[in-house]
Amino acid sequence: MKWGLHFDIANISIVIEELEQKASEPDFWNDAQNSQKILQKLKTLKESLEKYKSLLSQREDLYTLCELAIEEQDESVASEIEEGFKAFKKGFEQLKLQTLLKGQYDKNNAILTLHAGAGGTEAQDWVQMLLRMYTRWAEKKGYKVSILDYLDGDEAGIKSVTIQVEGENAYGYLKAEKGVHRLVRISPFDASGRRHTSFASLDVMPELSDEIEVEINPDDLRIDTYRSSGAGGQHVNKTESAIRITHIPTGIVVACQTERSQFQNKDTAMRMLKSKLVDLKEREQKEKIEDLKGIQMEIAWGSQIRSYVFCPYTMVKDHRTNYEEGNVSAVMDGEIDGLVNSYLSSISGK
Repeated sequence: MKWGLHFDIANISIVIEELEQKASEPDFWNDAQNSQKILQKLKTLKESLEKYKSLLSQREDLYTLCELAIEEQDESVASEIEEGFKAFKKGFEQLKLQTLLKGQYDKNNAILTLHAGAGGTEAQDWVQMLLRMYTRWAEKKGYKVSILDYLDGDEAGIKSVTIQVEGENAYGYLKAEKGVHRLVRISPFDASGRRHTSFASLDVMPELSDEIEVEINPDDLRIDTYRSSGAGGQHVNKTESAIRITHIPTGIVVACQTERSQFQNKDTAMRMLKSKLVDLKEREQKEKIEDLKGIQMEIAWGSQIRSYVFCPYTMVKDHRTNYEEGNVSAVMDGEIDGLVNSYLSSISGK
């Protein structure tokens, strides 16, 4: 494989040179906002180039080590070569994953919402498990996770939760997770120890910058205030600071309860609504937002994108790509890059 061609290294180098020239111009800081964007893009491209060079160096080191082992007939370095290859493969897959993120909003932060589906308390516990999985994944990426809205389960778990994931390419990665997730396990809530199937839906949208304008008629909004509940802080439950906004033409509902003031919650909720409307408009490819309703799939049998099986065997399978992972525990601990990579590769044709 010609790596440079696969990762478009020649073009990346040209763009880096062009951006460095712009950054050195005398009037570069006249437009501070645009300057910050250029510097951020330059930083991202340089990091990708460094990762590529590091992989080349790792590959050369592995080849050298293999050649020495063969010449000396030294089997003692086999474990070192194996560990080196694992590290190399992981780095290669991560870099490959980044090359697939070329969508308009892929580099943006992500807003992720989980809802419990069929399965009662089981499904609500499943939402809590998925929240932990995505939180652990985000932490490993160095992303920041903030809870925007939270509704406790009746007996255990979570009925619904909305989080913001802040970091480079957060939406590009997490868009692969949108859909219904199915769990099969022996229920900890069933005294008879029977196997249960539960479902949870995941919706994800990019957080949009203030530069993107979306026309929203105030008359189309119903704004409700209520007392916060669930995960929050000392201010929770003391005042009606939580905000719920309903966009009447589309039926879209967004809510935020974790900021300290009603004003902050409303501002966050409006940004969420804007993102949802843009996402809806793009998916339906229509001109008028008020005509968009979207397709609502039932959170139950037949609509799942992925199954997580804990019993009678252990396996995580993505039904869109047929990609499988045997280590369920690792997946639930945030190791989902293989699943994400397989899906992004399938939709990009790579």
